[in-house]
Parts: sequence; C-alpha cells; structure tokens
Amino acid sequence: MDSTSRAYDVVVLGAGPAGENLAERTRAAGLSTVIVENELLGGECSFWACEPSKALLRPVVARADARRVPGLRAAVEGPLDVPAVFAYRDKMSAYWHDEDQVDWLNSVSVDLVRGHGRLDGPKQVVVETPDGDTVRLTARQAVGVCTGTVTAFPDLPGLAQARPWTNRDATAARHVPDRLAVVGGGVVAVEMATAFQALGSRVTMLVRGSKGLLNRMEPFAGEMVAESLRAAGVDLRFDTSVTGVVRENGDDSPVRVTLSGGETLEADEILFATGRAPHTADIGLETVGLTPGDWLAVDDSYRVTDVADGWLYAVGDVNHRALMTHQGKYQARIAGAVIGARAKSEPLDDGRWGAHASTADSAAVPQVVFSEPEVTSVGLTTQEAERTGRRVDVVDHEIGKVAGALQYAEGYRGRARVLIDPDLQTVVGVTFVGPGTQELLYSATVAITSEVRVDRLWHAVPAFPTISEVWLRVLESYRDGRVGKA
Repeated sequence: MDSTSRAYDVVVLGAGPAGENLAERTRAAGLSTVIVENELLGGECSFWACEPSKALLRPVVARADARRVPGLRAAVEGPLDVPAVFAYRDKMSAYWHDEDQVDWLNSVSVDLVRGHGRLDGPKQVVVETPDGDTVRLTARQAVGVCTGTVTAFPDLPGLAQARPWTNRDATAARHVPDRLAVVGGGVVAVEMATAFQALGSRVTMLVRGSKGLLNRMEPFAGEMVAESLRAAGVDLRFDTSVTGVVRENGDDSPVRVTLSGGETLEADEILFATGRAPHTADIGLETVGLTPGDWLAVDDSYRVTDVADGWLYAVGDVNHRALMTHQGKYQARIAGAVIGARAKSEPLDDGRWGAHASTADSAAVPQVVFSEPEVTSVGLTTQEAERTGRRVDVVDHEIGKVAGALQYAEGYRGRARVLIDPDLQTVVGVTFVGPGTQELLYSATVAITSEVRVDRLWHAVPAFPTISEVWLRVLESYRDGRVGKA
C-alpha cells in the first residue's frame, strides 16, 4: 500500500452537483481545489435521480398531452415503446460514464482523487483509493462536505433479504415489472408510479398516512395527482403501512408484502420511496466532534456551526435545508464565494452575486413534480402560513379557464394558488398544477425573491394566448377582492 500527502486550499468531499459547483467556485476565487469521489462524477442527480427519472417521465407526459390535442389523439393511442424509452434514459444518463464530467473538472483546473474520503481531524481528509492506496489531503482553508443523501429504509423484518428497489434501481431498471409496489407518497413515489404504470406495470401505491400524496404541498395538488394516477390504473391505498416483506426463492420470485391489518399482496418488485437520510455515517465526522449519520447544521454561509475555527462547510442535501439539486448548486455558489472571500480576508459583498444567503434558501425554494399533471410550487403553502401564524390572502384560479390553456389541450384541468402578504402586498407563495406549468415556475420564483408589489406585477403583461395569462387572472381576482384567508 502506497501513501501520499498533498495540500490544497480547499478539499471537497463528493462530486455531485453541489460538490462540483463548490469546487468550481472556489477555484474561480483563486484557491487550489481538489474533489474526492468514490462513485461517478455528477452524483445521484446525473445518474440515478433527476436525469434518468425525467427521461423516463418525458414520454409519459408528452403522450398525455398529445392525447388531449384534437387531430393528434389517434396517433398516440398505442403503448409506449419501452426499449426506446430506456434507450433515451440511458443516453440522458450518459450511459453511466463520467468522462465528460472529468473533462469539465480538468477545464476548470480542479484536481480529482477517486476513492472513499473520510475526515481525519481538523482540515484533514484521508482517501482510500480503488487501488488500495491511501492519499492524505490537507486543506489550508476549508473542507466542503457535499456527500448528499441515501435512501432511508424503515426497520422491517426481512427487508434486506427481499432486495427492495431504491430510486437507483427504479431509474436504472432494465425491465418493467409486471407488478410494482411503491411504498410512499412523496415526489419519488409519485414520479416512479407515474412512469412505470405508463410503461406497463400494474402499480400499487402504499401510503402510510391519510393526508394524501405530496403532503408538503397544497392539498389540492396531491388530490389532482391521485385522481390522475387512479384514472391511469394505479391501485392507490392510503392509511396503509407495510409490516413485513418476504422474497423467498431468489431474484425471480415475487415479493410478498404484509400490510397493516394482516392483508398481503404480491409484487414482482417493491420500491421504497419513504425518505432520505444524510450520507454522513462513514465520512469521519467523529474525528471532528460530530455524530456520524447526522445532518450537518450550518449558518447562512453553509459553514458547519458545531465545528471550531470555521473551516468545515456542508453544502447541498447533507445540510437538510432544501433537498433539491438546484438548491444545492445555489448553496455551492454562495459557499464558494464566501470561502474565497474569507481566505483572502476580504469583506463579504452585499449579496447581489451570492456571497451570503438571502431568501432562496428559505422563502423561495422552487420545486417541480414531473407527474401527470405537473405540480410546481415555490414559497409558502397555506398550511405553512397557518402553522407559522403568518397572515396571507389566498387567491385561487382555474387554469383551464385561461385561453392559453384551452389552446394547449382540450379539456385542460389545472389550478393556480397565489398567496399574498396583505401588509407588504407581495407574493409569498405560489402553486401551479396542470400540464405545462413547470415553465411558469421561474416567474413565480422571481416575484417572491424580488419582493415585487402586486401593483407592479400588474404591469408585467403576459402574452396572449399563453398559460402565463393566469397571472393576470389572479391579479384581477385580488384587485376585485375575491380572496380567501389562511
């Protein structure tokens, strides 16, 4: 076994989107930077989450849209071409090769060490390489932990032996199971149920609670998605817990699932989409006084608050602020600028270009669920407003009444909800449900982040006939006093 030692200004653990962006930003600030990764550069998002899952869903949603267009409906009545869908998924996942990511790292002058990296005391990282060598990395300025999350499994007897699917197994699947059980009611559960039902599986969704699907979003969003899933043939069961899982005779045998109340069902595969846990159990947190397996608490510059001397940063999902790729990349841009400024003893700028966090990590977190119909949201929901005691005016509008929606699809069904602070007269929360609404989300994010008063938004004229004209209808309703309260 060979051992080497190297010193850099910044050492980054994890080369997913957050880690890559952090490394690029610290390097752009003039700091020598190395990134450590034991899997594929690009991480979960590129190879097992965002990219492959949306590639599986795109044909599903496109076909659903086409079925609502007169003159096109008959052309898309047949089943999806599963091999073609999988081939497209493979292409969008770069065939699970990361040469392009390596080339990009080289282009921004960031070094790479492949292997499993662990903290080994303040500003120290030890990497065990695939060849059995050991590389010790010393950070002169900062270490960034960008290791993301892993699937959180419930404590069930027989679960490991039953070889359940995680999101990785679902998005990288080489076959469509005849029967798929999906445990959970969140984003991953909804998206994979949508995809595999359309690809030919008979899907059963097992949702533990009674609050419906997507229960962190507006209730009507989950209700509309549930209605659509049932119409597509999904067997959707609420108030249903899994109490046992057994697969007795090898990989090809069915899974027998025991449910609360004693009922059993059989499936060919079972996907657990019941949440995420921080990927911090084996990265040496104990050597710097932290608890392995915990989320990492950070301040608004993403510096870990429980470590002395301010050299450790946690960026992306691992800090539990907002478990989404775009938010991790946003955090990385901020943290990179902060690390660069602190290394040079420069004052942080006023935030216009992201030297410290403002609203995007709390008040304006955008999210899209690529279901059918799509669900998009940013900012507060009515439940959050009620829970925090914040007074808001609630403006609802049926998107299907907008001319652009009628042009988009015959029988368009969708709903918009906008929350407005009655004192500040600014938008503080938006939810859109309906086909094509993902492209409305950025306008909502800008409205919230910019704190634009509604009397100014009135002068942002939406083009006719587009779905974005729903903004005008919402503002008209607000002007005319057609509002609810939360």
